Amino acid sequence: MRNLPQAFLDRMKKQLPEPEWESFLHTYEGAPLKGLRVNPLKCSKGWFLTRRLFVLEQVAWEENGFVIAEEKAGAHPYHFAGAYYLQEPSAMCAAPLLGVCKGERVLDLCSAPGGKGTRLAADLDGEGLIVLNEPIPNRAKILLENVERLGITNAVVTCAYPHELSKKFPAYFDKIMVDAPCSGEGMFRKNEKEAIGEWSEENVALCAARQADILDEAVKMLKKGGRLVYSTCTFSYEEDEGQVRDFLQKHPEMRLIESHKLYPHKVQGEGHFAALFEKTDGEEGLVQSGKPFVSAGKKKEYAKFHDGLFTTPVFDNLHEVGDKLYALPNGVFDFSKMNVLRVGIKLGEFVGGRFVPAHALATSTKAENCQNVVDMPMHDTRVDKYLRGETFEADGKDGWCLVCVDGISLGWGKRVNGIVKNHYPKGLRKVSK
Repeated sequence: MRNLPQAFLDRMKKQLPEPEWESFLHTYEGAPLKGLRVNPLKCSKGWFLTRRLFVLEQVAWEENGFVIAEEKAGAHPYHFAGAYYLQEPSAMCAAPLLGVCKGERVLDLCSAPGGKGTRLAADLDGEGLIVLNEPIPNRAKILLENVERLGITNAVVTCAYPHELSKKFPAYFDKIMVDAPCSGEGMFRKNEKEAIGEWSEENVALCAARQADILDEAVKMLKKGGRLVYSTCTFSYEEDEGQVRDFLQKHPEMRLIESHKLYPHKVQGEGHFAALFEKTDGEEGLVQSGKPFVSAGKKKEYAKFHDGLFTTPVFDNLHEVGDKLYALPNGVFDFSKMNVLRVGIKLGEFVGGRFVPAHALATSTKAENCQNVVDMPMHDTRVDKYLRGETFEADGKDGWCLVCVDGISLGWGKRVNGIVKNHYPKGLRKVSK
């Protein structure tokens, strides 16, 4: 039995009926459940199932989600390729509630490390715009790495506090996810040392106050008719049902559609809460559009690279920042005065006048759109060599090549006389044995 805070135990015993209390308490004698969500931007669920990588049990509330027992799923080449995202099963319940449709404007206000936001991006399937925001810089960098790994092309990754964003985006978004920072009671089994060590009744109250402030700013950014999901990974009334009650009292323009509370003794997962709201009144605000710019010389040099490698046009809306070149999402807003880590995808940069492709361009490129591909089966020893940053042998045309595992892009290589020089980013490489 874990060393659970006594005040937490006393409250949960009052919160749950007697038979449930014993079942709830018993869950803390077991190990936390692990899960993964297949990323349809990189592969289909059907294709993934044919690979028979792990023992999988379908998650009831997420069509692409599975409970797994595998301890090292993060070390598999498919994970490096962005074929799936590791996510606790109960945490998968919130994003599907939002019902994101292609072409919409979506905001994930508290996004890092990206579990819910990358699921919303998959719903958009490259159409529309998603803003993934994280105010803590080091967490925002992790978020960006996941966005790139999963091949998302229409995201803007920002690093700002909610009150800063609400000034920029009055009534702008169709859908908003607020996965608010919370006391983490639902994660006592998963992150035992951190979650239990930081818990206190005072922290619950502080979290509830902070969540209310975040929701107040989120409402300002939601269109009339738009929908908002509020979620936590905690059990406390103050942060869950009480927060919903206070939110509705403070914002009569919002109506509650449905809410769900997941307990580990009732579902295959940890603790989670999610509530779906709709905004019934309000007006759409005006947000200035961005204007992409690229000089004729850089556009020509990129076209030279593009036409020599890709079979079909891949990206438009080119935009240069210094020596770096980006592809902006369609309809993107003016981001010139914002703290952004990435807008769209980084295509590459110009070094000595020549274009050098970025890792994000590789991860968002499909093998069928590329003329020069090195595709290896997952058990090929060269895959591991590539992920460790080593060179390897491969027949084919010299020049830049898209390195893939079973047809899913991993990154860039540059082939010369049958030897592929490694361009997998150093910070992402597997640690050598």
